[in-house]
Amino acid sequence: MGSPLPTAAAAAIEPRLVTDAPLAHLEWRPAGATGDAATDAPLAVLLHGVGGGRQGFASTGAALAGLGFRVLAADQPGYGLSAVIDPYDLAGMADAVRRLITWAAGDHGAALVVGHSMGGMVAQELAARAPEHVRALVLAATSPAFGAPGGAWQAEFLRSRFAPLDAGLGMPALAAQLVAAMAGRGAEPERLAEAERLMAGVPEATYRLALAALVRFDRREALARIAVPTLVVTGEDDRTAAPEVARRMAARIAGAEVVIVPATGHLLMLEQPVAFDPVLLDFVSRRVLT
Repeated sequence: MGSPLPTAAAAAIEPRLVTDAPLAHLEWRPAGATGDAATDAPLAVLLHGVGGGRQGFASTGAALAGLGFRVLAADQPGYGLSAVIDPYDLAGMADAVRRLITWAAGDHGAALVVGHSMGGMVAQELAARAPEHVRALVLAATSPAFGAPGGAWQAEFLRSRFAPLDAGLGMPALAAQLVAAMAGRGAEPERLAEAERLMAGVPEATYRLALAALVRFDRREALARIAVPTLVVTGEDDRTAAPEVARRMAARIAGAEVVIVPATGHLLMLEQPVAFDPVLLDFVSRRVLT
């Protein structure tokens, strides 16, 4: 991993909030780029997980802009300032991302798509349904299917996740339980506090819809058809998308690379951006910008 994090360049790049788009998002543009130079820059779209939002990519968005990308960190449907969709499923979520890419880059535009957890599943769904709009993939702390087929495990998962909400504890209490449990040994306390605040702000109705959509996800058969540069990355301490899951997933994608980030849990770019961002930038420098 030889590409340094462009700290000085990234520090000077501030995002702007865009709401008049298929998905609300934060946009970073390359430093000094204006007009056509900004809109013609290579496009990156960042997709958060079930407990996240556009704000979770502050470090990563700036770092990619430092490499010359126009970066859109999207609120997925029903999150933040993005409208909810009906039906709420992975197909609809992927279509919203497709519309965001064509809104930003034209009907033939393609993007580097970085998806974390649920966002990685949306990225896979997009690659299966609209591969022409995917230039490269970074699948972070995610998997090609949600549990073993059959339904019993999924039902129990939903029961356990919804129980605190059904008891009236609300998203803040759920976030306090889950964020700490998902973190790795090297997590920075202030980063975890930010992750907890972000999850606490997710609308409960959206959280329920998103989890119900996730348990139906299965794109294992589509992995072999992915034909773009792909990085599969997860944390050494991730118990949700464990390293062995990442390795098996990468093995089914032609030419995919796999990186296990030491002492990091499921939240990756949220809990340790100083470890995650260089991995991402190294891959992008070698496989996407060349």
